Amino acid sequence: MEHLIEFKDIYKIYQMGDEAVHALDGVSMAIDPGEFVAIVGQSGSGKSTAMNIIGCLDVPTSGTYHLGGVDVSTMEDDQQAEIRNKMLGFIFQQYNLIPKLNVQENVELPLLYAGVSAEERHNRAIRSLERVGLADKRKNLPSQLSGGQQQRVSIARALAGNPSVILADEPTGALDSRTGREVLSFLQKLNAEGDTVVLITHDNSIAVKAKRIIRLQDGKIIYDGDSQDPQAVVQPQEETEPEEGFSVVPGEEAVTL
Repeated sequence: MEHLIEFKDIYKIYQMGDEAVHALDGVSMAIDPGEFVAIVGQSGSGKSTAMNIIGCLDVPTSGTYHLGGVDVSTMEDDQQAEIRNKMLGFIFQQYNLIPKLNVQENVELPLLYAGVSAEERHNRAIRSLERVGLADKRKNLPSQLSGGQQQRVSIARALAGNPSVILADEPTGALDSRTGREVLSFLQKLNAEGDTVVLITHDNSIAVKAKRIIRLQDGKIIYDGDSQDPQAVVQPQEETEPEEGFSVVPGEEAVTL
């Protein structure tokens, strides 16, 4: 089976004065259709750079990135924009809804830019809003919705383009914990229905909702595997100080006191 997303020895290097900063340092990974993967790391780990490359918002310094079997790592901006519109659906932390447009118009907007006919835009928007349980709110303005409902509108907007990949960047960052759990449950539901979901987060409690975790640190992958494996959320002991309230015994995992 052909991988949907494939990084081969990806480097992203920024020149900061005399210093070359490796935001990604030889990263190789593959994500298959139907997976729910969380890319996890703290600030400076490289996770945002990885997201920008996956989302065709940036290109690597070296290495290759294949999306749907197509090498997009050397494409020009307009070519990347075309494949981005066809294959990727974005969900952002701040929803990015247009205040003056109602819910349905917000969902239809990317389809309008893509040249989809009015009837098709309408049908896709309604179907997407039904999937997130908001078809009855289609005439409401964003300001008339809760934060969780607004994020569900942004999920519907991502779905309307029939993307190969749903790319969610810290999708619960602006929500309270209960509403955040609801949004994550929607992503799990979409994945169960066959959608491929890539979730970018710094939060272990969110990452474990995915089926697989890819953990980045200093631009390198330090874990790639089952999200329920204890190693998925335990940081390497030699590189981190024990948190307050934890006791660390050499060779054992942190144990809550």
